Amino acid sequence: MMIILALAVAAPSTGQELGGAGTIQGTVKDPTGAVMTAVTVTIVNPVSGFRRETTTDQMGKFVFRNLPPNPYHVAVSAQGFETLGQDVDVRTAIPINLDLNLKLAGTTQTVEVVGHSDLLESDPTAHTDVDQTLVDKLPIEAGGGLNQVITMASPGVVADSNGFFHPVGDHAQTQFSIDNQPITDQQSRIYSNQISPDAVQSMEVITGVPPAEYGDKSSLVVHIITKSGLDSPKPTGTLNAGYGSFKSPSAELNAGAGNTKVGDFVSFTGLKTDRFLDPPEFEALHDHGTSQSFFNRLDAHSGAANAFHLNLQAARSSFDVPNT
Repeated sequence: MMIILALAVAAPSTGQELGGAGTIQGTVKDPTGAVMTAVTVTIVNPVSGFRRETTTDQMGKFVFRNLPPNPYHVAVSAQGFETLGQDVDVRTAIPINLDLNLKLAGTTQTVEVVGHSDLLESDPTAHTDVDQTLVDKLPIEAGGGLNQVITMASPGVVADSNGFFHPVGDHAQTQFSIDNQPITDQQSRIYSNQISPDAVQSMEVITGVPPAEYGDKSSLVVHIITKSGLDSPKPTGTLNAGYGSFKSPSAELNAGAGNTKVGDFVSFTGLKTDRFLDPPEFEALHDHGTSQSFFNRLDAHSGAANAFHLNLQAARSSFDVPNT
């Protein structure tokens, strides 16, 4: 099965991030109002473990793209100036602009204790945030698909045989939103091929009554933001191979690179196992299967008004239906 997703937009004023991810951008100035270059700007979410760091350009500007919807703490530090912090809540794709003015460091030192209440979740919708740091720690197999991640990381979701999972008791009422592209078909392993967890930057798993912007399905909505190569001047990637129980060799390759204007991320996973559909028996007959998945995301920003986002996915699987 092959899925091709293409999105493009031209905004009238500021460059809006595509796919539901947020953007925080701004300018750092000194007490006189002059812009400051090469200043370190950090954004963190201590709850999810999310952290990024960048420096201001020649115009004193900085930008963080592809941010999952969450509260964040932005900190600015420069030698000779007091560290400045500000809490920001990202909920939409509309860019958030910050105008940060640093103060000169004084000769005296003070200790200020501040409770960052804004970093606590204030969204009334019942949901679970799953960050890539959590996905990396889960005991899942390469090419296992998102079902395993959702089952292990979300309350109210239980696993069943043959790759099924039941959110709030109904496996047929699940909607995936991948970079704002709705997928309402069955995503259990016996029905279709899923996007690899390696391509996921973050997930918001919504249980119960879904928000109005999703609709259609009533048991579970999985809002997914994929990884991007934007703002990655140094190419980075991972290559993993393994062998597990039930004669299960696996391999995965992930790589991303880009700058502030163009970025590309690619992910490939492969799996071969004698327990593909995971039936209830300890030893299943005729349960051999293989799967391969390829994902590529391309981002391009032309100036401050135009953005282009293209997702490409190709996946296939071949498996037996076990005798149970």
